[in-house]
Amino acid sequence: MNIVDVSGFYSDTGGGVRSYARQKLAAAARHGHRLTIVAPGARTWTEPRSGGKIAWVASPPMPFDPAYRMFASARAVWRVLDAEAPDVVEGSSPWRGGWIAGHWPGMALKALVFHQDFVAGYAHTALGGLLGPPAVDRLSGAYWAYLRRLSRRFDVTVAGSGWLAGRLEGFGVYRPVAAPFGVEAGRFSPARRDEALRRDLLARCGASPDGRLVLAVGRLHPEKRHRTIIEGFARARTLRPDLGLVVIGDGLVRTSVERAARRAGRVHVAGRIDDRDLLARCYASADILAHGSAAETFGLVVAEAIASGLPVVVPGAGGAADLAARGPSRLY
Repeated sequence: MNIVDVSGFYSDTGGGVRSYARQKLAAAARHGHRLTIVAPGARTWTEPRSGGKIAWVASPPMPFDPAYRMFASARAVWRVLDAEAPDVVEGSSPWRGGWIAGHWPGMALKALVFHQDFVAGYAHTALGGLLGPPAVDRLSGAYWAYLRRLSRRFDVTVAGSGWLAGRLEGFGVYRPVAAPFGVEAGRFSPARRDEALRRDLLARCGASPDGRLVLAVGRLHPEKRHRTIIEGFARARTLRPDLGLVVIGDGLVRTSVERAARRAGRVHVAGRIDDRDLLARCYASADILAHGSAAETFGLVVAEAIASGLPVVVPGAGGAADLAARGPSRLY
């Protein structure tokens, strides 16, 4: 089968979408499919990958996060689709990429793949504490109306979890179907625990070698609420002085996260870790995962932590809460 994924939020410095795309390429290679990921890039070129390729389309950077770019020309993307003549086209965002995929006039099965709940990720983050999530959802009526119209240009809307499919159905989105994501089998496991790495991470926090290691993983973006995690960690340290916190990730708000880390003390901002085996060893070598986002559609980080044997502390909403019910957890 020939599949083209119009992925407006794919970036080689991205987080969950990048992991999802790389795993999908690997799955295509295993199962004999051909996958092309169409992504906005600095220039137009084709990058061969095992399982298919990435067709980069020259696009301008996003104004608020230069790590990502935004499709400018629908026709440039349509030329890739025309050349590939796919059996299946996926629109992997409800914005420009999804609009372009949905309006392509070619003959193919079309799926709108819902990677991020933008109302939860942005409007809830900005206004939820003041108004409450239900009121924010009601105020976002224009967005939901747009999403209903867009979804009808596709044959199906794919959600990464059952709870999200139910949320979309409640807002009248066309044919929501749950196709739950997962983690890489065998990579994330308690067996990856590395005592030397654990001691090194605790030392980087300024904690004692026999201290307790808290981990936070994810791109540094307001939606992920790293400052909330750090503030909670600082309060916990008044009762447990042996705690150390390692923050793995990079992104738009790194400067403010680093500032909060310095104020709290015993926090090490490690930056992005691209080595998946090293990341798996970090998970397995920690004692607990603290997560801040209440807007996860699935929550790859939370799933990876649970697969690594970690208890998790997560918000009581979204994909993180849905996953937390499957392992030792606390909701807040």
